[in-house]
Amino acid sequence: MKKALTILAITGLLFLGTVQNSYALTTAVQTEQAADDAAESKTFHQILKQRFIEGGPGFMGIVLVALILGLAIAIERIIYLNMATTNTKKLVASVDEALSSGGIEAAKEVCRNSKGPVASIFYQGLDRADEGIESAEKAVIGYGGVQMGLLEKNISWLSLFIALAPMLGFMGTVIGMISAFDSIEVSNDISPAVVAGGIKVALLTTVFGLIVAIILQIFYNYIVSKVDSIVNSMEDSSITLIDLLVKYKK
Repeated sequence: MKKALTILAITGLLFLGTVQNSYALTTAVQTEQAADDAAESKTFHQILKQRFIEGGPGFMGIVLVALILGLAIAIERIIYLNMATTNTKKLVASVDEALSSGGIEAAKEVCRNSKGPVASIFYQGLDRADEGIESAEKAVIGYGGVQMGLLEKNISWLSLFIALAPMLGFMGTVIGMISAFDSIEVSNDISPAVVAGGIKVALLTTVFGLIVAIILQIFYNYIVSKVDSIVNSMEDSSITLIDLLVKYKK
């Protein structure tokens, strides 16, 4: 593929009249083939590092920072959400058994010994059960909102980095194109050799910005689906808790 692109590039140079003689053409072909062979022998890590350096430290560095911060937030959220995931059916069964055998205090002890937002919501509802079903229901709803906020914490920052990375890449593209036109203005020549550097930087910043956005978007979608799953479990379990309290009060 790279050799084919090289041949196309040489053909374009011929049409533009930038090749002066056959000796220069032969030298260019040999140079490009040597570069292709060297690139093929490089590892993916080396190629990625080379392209990153060629993109320039300015915008490429900012895009890299966006990737690092986004991944840090994503990993923290994934760990938190996995720790917040509990077997709600088992918890509900344990609370039901505790209410039947030991009353409210026994059920609260079960919730204290369980992890996750569902257990915390159950505890708040049970703690207000003596004040009536309505008070318990209000406590469950209110504390459910608090737990939902904890689940969604910092997700907005992750979406910011997803939007910011390609925008920074596009900004680098615009600046690279401006640099290319500046080179044309200074040299008073539109040959590919004059503008290739600026266009190359422009395209590299765009590619890396899009790669960062794609990576973070995958993590974002997983986190959102995980939050939705936990929230649905919280809502369903909260309704079940109120039904258990109604049955216990009878």
